[in-house]
Amino acid sequence: MSGANATAGQRRLRTQVAVVGAGPAGLVLANVLLRAGVGVAVVERRSRAEVERRARAGLVEHRVVEYLRAHGLAGRLLAEGTRHGWCDFLCAGELLRFDYGAQSGGVRHWVYPQQLLVRDLIDDLGAAGHTPEFGLPATRVHVDGAGPARVECAGLDIDCDYVVGCDGPNGITPQALPPDTAPRGELDERYPYDWLTLLAEVDRGVPGVVYAVHEDGFAGVMPRTSRIARLYLEIPAGDATARWTAARVHERLRTRLVGAGAAVPHLGGIVETGVLRMRSSVRQRFQHGRLFLAGDAAHVLTPSGAKGMNLAVADAADLADALIRRYRDGDETYLAGYTARRLPEVLRTRDLAAGFLDLLHPQGEHPVDRRGELARRLERLRELAEPGDAGAAFAHWYVGAGPGLPAPHASTSESREPRESTP
Repeated sequence: MSGANATAGQRRLRTQVAVVGAGPAGLVLANVLLRAGVGVAVVERRSRAEVERRARAGLVEHRVVEYLRAHGLAGRLLAEGTRHGWCDFLCAGELLRFDYGAQSGGVRHWVYPQQLLVRDLIDDLGAAGHTPEFGLPATRVHVDGAGPARVECAGLDIDCDYVVGCDGPNGITPQALPPDTAPRGELDERYPYDWLTLLAEVDRGVPGVVYAVHEDGFAGVMPRTSRIARLYLEIPAGDATARWTAARVHERLRTRLVGAGAAVPHLGGIVETGVLRMRSSVRQRFQHGRLFLAGDAAHVLTPSGAKGMNLAVADAADLADALIRRYRDGDETYLAGYTARRLPEVLRTRDLAAGFLDLLHPQGEHPVDRRGELARRLERLRELAEPGDAGAAFAHWYVGAGPGLPAPHASTSESREPRESTP
């Protein structure tokens, strides 16, 4: 990172925007700002190897891919990713094909594992001479009072105009916001079940997403690579990973995926197992003074609908646009409206994802109750699978065929080197 110098063992850096966290939101933001001539420094508490191997999302929305393409950040994704325009719903032994590509007017997802996109974005920053500082946790953030904002790390202080927190819900940046920005009851929900998450070897690539709605519990199969699939199993809330042996996992998958046929490849060894505590949590505000939050630092959603990474990139796109406007025009008005623009979309997405989650999880204390709920879910899934208004509306939301993200700006008149003045 340019601008650093040694002072009594503690390096000091002056830049325009400090980004805490090298996930999709922080990396997209940094790349887009640099291309517009805005100085950026990125710090990340994990090592580069850890960041690049963390398997998370795999479905990239249409609008996100188009945004990355427009900013020159989608080269490997477009070359190596695959496009998907349908998914299967398996309910009460009936397999229903939902052709959301057709129902959305030809728009499709791209399947590209998040860790590969992260790798690409890090490479792009490195090519621009701005590789993030890995293994460097932020310990304190100053965004109040006179003078520049500051991010303190072990061995490095960053003075900057603005701080953007992309370090997750438990990171240092959310802690710097006032207490009244934390979620209220209506913005925070805990579901009565969890998901066991698995990466498993497969004998061939998963041809499309499979959502299995079963009275025993939900199961999901997601494409990742030609030899790896992501799987989900509904388990009781609070259940421990240790209780789910490989034999038990395979038995439950066989039970819940009966009738899927060729939609599910042969499953081999389980590469990774974890438990996803199913909850959603949205902050009331995503900004305070010169601090802004994006991605999981601002909102945590369940994986239903595959919206987490895509919302994070949408946050970064909006914030990049606002910051570029600030440096290009000297006007902070658009930047001040960041929460007002992003919060409604996040809440809308949370509500739609919650509705989808309810569709996948028939509840009931007794088998007869669950079977009745299953019948109602099957009727709703048939409605979605048939061409019509309901299916089209769901398809547009699911694939991300809504309003596009901000277009690229011409380079600002500012230098790419960190500025020495405060906002």
